[in-house]
Amino acid sequence: MQEADRENIADLDLLVDAAKEGGQIALSYFGNNPRTWMKEGDSPVSVADIEVDEFLADTLRRARPEYGWLSEETEDDLSRLDNARIFVVDPIDGTRAFLEGRTEWCLSLAVVENQRPAAGVIYCPVRDEMFTAVIGQGAFLNGERITVGELDTLNGANVAGPKTLLDSQEAKASGLVYAPYIRSLAYRFAMVAAGRLDAGMARARARDWDLAAADVLLAEAGGQLVDMHGNRLLYNKSTTKHPALLASARGLFNKLQVMATTYE
Repeated sequence: MQEADRENIADLDLLVDAAKEGGQIALSYFGNNPRTWMKEGDSPVSVADIEVDEFLADTLRRARPEYGWLSEETEDDLSRLDNARIFVVDPIDGTRAFLEGRTEWCLSLAVVENQRPAAGVIYCPVRDEMFTAVIGQGAFLNGERITVGELDTLNGANVAGPKTLLDSQEAKASGLVYAPYIRSLAYRFAMVAAGRLDAGMARARARDWDLAAADVLLAEAGGQLVDMHGNRLLYNKSTTKHPALLASARGLFNKLQVMATTYE
């Protein structure tokens, strides 16, 4: 095993342990009406988000002080741009779901090296689902290997995303099946990696912390997370925003791409 592989696996082990402990902190607030307020962009944040973020920052940065840091709930000072490897974290992805008592919220943790994810974890505490992936080593759910679905036609394909796409005439004519909306974007894409969904989409507003862990998970499960023109995503840039996105098996991309202009 090469040194880079050993480093990535060690980082994955660190992410898994931190996600488990962070998940327990979040669960202590789940269903207990935690103090909540609105932040920029009319997005909710709770005391649970902040406490999990502080725990992850302390745990991960203490273990890897040479790594940079990017989190949804930490002010970004751009010092991360000087680091070849950084942590990219969303302490609770799907805060609205968390506050509503839904079960699909998760912790999304990744290590990004040279603008691409090298290791990632998506942990859904309520459902006890731990998705893990290291570049070149495969993708797993609770220790069992996962792969994207094998469907190569739009007719009958289960797709999750905002309903605007599936209300289009193109979507109706194609036979796409609209899956129930999943508020956590990371978990939505994890469902594609696990073959539970055939594709997942996102509007042009997702950030690095929503995507990095899901990106390596999809790649290692045989799928891809790309923009609507087929370009792979780059992370740890000065801007953390991304355009409209599509997660799917590679064989479905070209067929779904015809609806890109509707979705963008």
